Amino acid sequence: MKLKYITILGLLFIAMTSHTMQPPSTKYKCMIQMTNYTGEGAYVVISLINPKGDYEQTLYVQGDDAEWYNTVEEWWKKFYGKKRTNIDAITGATISGGKRTVSVIDIDDSKLNSGYKIRFETAVEDQEYYKSDVEFELTSESVKGKVDGTGFIRYVRIMPN
Repeated sequence: MKLKYITILGLLFIAMTSHTMQPPSTKYKCMIQMTNYTGEGAYVVISLINPKGDYEQTLYVQGDDAEWYNTVEEWWKKFYGKKRTNIDAITGATISGGKRTVSVIDIDDSKLNSGYKIRFETAVEDQEYYKSDVEFELTSESVKGKVDGTGFIRYVRIMPN
């Protein structure tokens, strides 16, 4: 009986400690308002950029046709095109001119106030590509505000979900 009890405890311990612990994170609503441009819908990639300026994580991809991912040039060249990792955060549609969309992104709490940035890259077929259509430092204040875009994005508003 004693051996059986120890074996069960051992199995419970292994089961409890074998899962990788995910760091605490917060979900944020992210509203993207596009400018009134004409043409095809925009592909938008939201990335987490580390303090060295390198891509660390893809937070969201607006647009589901992988054939066009290479038009989001910097993200493709420096991150996704090299690693071809599965992207969990894909939506089914691009965003057309004048439209808005709301998505939910999940950000590791340890990235706030530690030099990380959020970058929104945009590309539209047969038009421009904007590496940093919107880019801002990830701080406690910036995740509660509005940031203007410089290309296809008029502005982005982020708030805790």
